[in-house]
Amino acid sequence: MQYRVAAISEEIAQEVRATLRSPKYGHPAHVEIANGYGPCRSCLQVFAEGQDERILFTYDAFTGVENIPAPGPVFIHRAECKRFEAAGFPPQMRNLPLLFEVYGRSRQYLSRETVADNEIDTAIDRLLTNSAVAYIQVRNSEAGCFMARIERAAAV
Repeated sequence: MQYRVAAISEEIAQEVRATLRSPKYGHPAHVEIANGYGPCRSCLQVFAEGQDERILFTYDAFTGVENIPAPGPVFIHRAECKRFEAAGFPPQMRNLPLLFEVYGRSRQYLSRETVADNEIDTAIDRLLTNSAVAYIQVRNSEAGCFMARIERAAAV
């Protein structure tokens, strides 16, 4: 199954960096030196703890796919970084504690499962083969925060 991993848009990342405010909500964003691995929700690379400057802000994980918001905290690099656009699952996210939340149309919650590195590709293929699945949200299984969305390549 062809798929893509969708990071937050470049427009949102640029807006947050320029205004230091959460898009849609206007809450102040917080800048700090990374004390955790992340990843950055734009480039989907892990942070260099103690080195990278990152911005914490409120983001709606359903932006672009659903109208009912579900805001939560996310991080991006303070400095501009290139949005993840590569094929396949982001290499630096493979060893992170991952949770796949599976949704149908109209944000119908279908299932959730934790996945390990050696299960990622098989799980994505199995889940997206089901026609009831519209997209998968990738979350950190320890913190629960949104990391990215997986979509069928045809949905791009």
